[in-house]
Amino acid sequence: MLALIGFLLVVWLVFVVLGLVVKGFLWLAVIGIVLFALTAGWGWLNRNTRT
Repeated sequence: MLALIGFLLVVWLVFVVLGLVVKGFLWLAVIGIVLFALTAGWGWLNRNTRT
């Protein structure tokens, strides 16, 4: 599961970089930032709930 979360974080970072580099894809950067934050938070919560 941790590998899947790591993979998703990398994909979202690629979206953010593409969105910031290409001016027409600024919306892609916004979506990437939101999805990155949601995935990171979800992974952090799941990791901390396991004891």
